[in-house]
Amino acid sequence: MRGLWFLLLLIPGSAYGHAGERMVILTLPTGGYLIGAAVAVALTAALGLFSGRLPAFAAHRLFERPVWLPRSATSWVGAAILVALVAVGIWGTRDPLENLLPLTVWTLVWVGLTLASVVFGHLWRDIEPWTGPVRTIRRLIGWQGSVGLSRLGHLPAVAGYLAFAWFEIVSLSPADPLVLARVVGVYYLLVLMLTVAEGEDWLPKGEFMTAYFDMIARIAPVWAEETDGRVRVMAGLPGTQVLRLAPLTPSAIAFVTLVLASVSFDGLSETFWWLARLGINPLEFPGRSAVYAVNSVALVLFWALSAALILGAIRLGLPKGVRFTDAASPLMLAFLPIAAGYHVAHYFVALVTNGQYAIAALNDPFESGAALLGLPDHWVSFGFLSERKGVWTVWIVQFTVILTAHLLAVLLSLRIAENIERTQTFRAHLPMTLLMVAYTVFGLWLLSAPTGA
Repeated sequence: MRGLWFLLLLIPGSAYGHAGERMVILTLPTGGYLIGAAVAVALTAALGLFSGRLPAFAAHRLFERPVWLPRSATSWVGAAILVALVAVGIWGTRDPLENLLPLTVWTLVWVGLTLASVVFGHLWRDIEPWTGPVRTIRRLIGWQGSVGLSRLGHLPAVAGYLAFAWFEIVSLSPADPLVLARVVGVYYLLVLMLTVAEGEDWLPKGEFMTAYFDMIARIAPVWAEETDGRVRVMAGLPGTQVLRLAPLTPSAIAFVTLVLASVSFDGLSETFWWLARLGINPLEFPGRSAVYAVNSVALVLFWALSAALILGAIRLGLPKGVRFTDAASPLMLAFLPIAAGYHVAHYFVALVTNGQYAIAALNDPFESGAALLGLPDHWVSFGFLSERKGVWTVWIVQFTVILTAHLLAVLLSLRIAENIERTQTFRAHLPMTLLMVAYTVFGLWLLSAPTGA
């Protein structure tokens, strides 16, 4: 969760636990890991280029089964759960670590569902809360047309994701249950009205959560394909689905670069280095209001810088006779593993900490003293974050996820480049390789740098 540090400041014990984690990380040999990861990415690019042997990324069918429930039915279930969560946010406790709405949005969905989707495919597609209600409403009002929103491509999703990133990273109280309930409720109704007007096929481009999960789920080694009332479960190397995607449109490229930039800026904005640039003592962080204006501007500028670096690297390695758009549109697909990998690594601590609060809230959702899951009181514990062994395990997981994501990105970029140019050259791949190496080091540095926000 991007607002983890802000939330933990509300509970002194938890805040000390997190500080202990970073203090332990500073005693680990992270510098050697950064160098080793950079070398591994560079060697993978060189070996893949000069050996001419790349993974086949073939898809294999595991089994088929009939569709158990229509998507409209599961979507109605998702809508009902969303309404219940909004109600809990409005009338439940104002403690974000006990209220199910912020715990579900920021931990179970934004962190947990992302991790699950990277492994098991497009899970959001079956639970998103719009398709079922939209089908029902359009049938009742007799409207089956559209109003032309699809012509905008991914631009509505870009606007939605930018607003979402600003709300989580910059706004003053993204975890306040009442504030979050109002934002979620208004956003749901807005998307519902637009989708009724345009049709459900607009969601993967127009609604940012659907667009986000539709892209990062393509990395999964296991996924499902539904046709003619049957579900075919497929398997392949991670990224196999990415190679089957059409080249990205300019608006989709903007969306991918925004996803990359937002999660990176979230990590950067919490570091001692960034706070020092703003003239703030990181050991006496005054709160989000002190960085509200500058971070609002910096988020957009960091997005522009990230997009310029990525597209610039593609432009520098452009082979003769190949148009920039013909290269950039497919090559941007190779950055999807990096976006998903850093998301999982960055929020891993949030998953194992706030995830405990989510389970505790499910154990007693109405604060009635119930123990639906059989858990005792005071079940949540952060002790492992102040122990060298526990933090070492966290760092190894984060390091492995980051390195694996970048190695996969390199292999995908080489495979995609084969379809762009018949003869791959060292010069053409050097800018992209250097960028991948830099992204690897930067991502690991963000995870190991001390934070004060």
